[in-house]
Amino acid sequence: MKLRFTKMHGLGNDFVVIDGVRQSVSLTPAQLRFLGDRHFGVGCDQILLVEAPTRAEVDFRYRIFNADGGEVEQCGNGARCFVRFVHDQGLCEKREIRVETLSGVIAPRLEADGSVTVNMGVPVFVPEEIPFISTSGELVQRLQVGSDEVEITAVSMGNPHAVQVVADVDTAPVAVHGPLIESHPRFPRRVNAGFMQIVTRQDIRLRVFERGAGETLACGSGACAAVAAGIARGLLDSPVRVATRGGELEIAWGGPRTPVLMTGPAVSVFTGEIEL
Repeated sequence: MKLRFTKMHGLGNDFVVIDGVRQSVSLTPAQLRFLGDRHFGVGCDQILLVEAPTRAEVDFRYRIFNADGGEVEQCGNGARCFVRFVHDQGLCEKREIRVETLSGVIAPRLEADGSVTVNMGVPVFVPEEIPFISTSGELVQRLQVGSDEVEITAVSMGNPHAVQVVADVDTAPVAVHGPLIESHPRFPRRVNAGFMQIVTRQDIRLRVFERGAGETLACGSGACAAVAAGIARGLLDSPVRVATRGGELEIAWGGPRTPVLMTGPAVSVFTGEIEL
């Protein structure tokens, strides 16, 4: 089977984007892992599948697969690439579209300057909805990570995140603690591990060890989760500039019961065809 694809990235968080509207696409976990492999396949953090909607009130269905072949609920950088892709491919002319995901409906909007703003929905701090096994009911909880104990805030942006404040992201033990937090038994569906350095009340630096992908150059939902956690803890003020290793995002959140808005770039790198 030959499959056409587009390679895209949002601040270095890279994707293989596939048009499942105009071609029939059914991929096995092994084929997804092959596409994501940086040596034998195309190489990416996630595979994004654009599909026709399953209900009338939305424009598209958006499916996200990590490089390990597992399907996940949400990807913020991917959402920006999604709206850029459907415009570039002539699948839609609307500046703002409604897209169904495993975690609900999102509304990415293509701005006049080429950047993309995504309504990422309302952050969830209720442990059982993340899901997270809480031991104290507090917003900040202690988590045993190997021989160390760290303080995290658990939050869902449609996918689970564990955000901790660190003194310096450059020296934070991302490679060591990241996989231990990702598979921690208190997160039944695994979790994305965020390491946030607060520079000012409106500037942070961030690294994220993503569930099923490892550390990426940027994580859109991770940036939203970090800012939401920081504002909820009284450490940050909206809007917040988030500096990742791949570039910068702007995240705005007005507080409880309001959605998080993420603005940043989306770039097409090349198109191609691969034999599966």
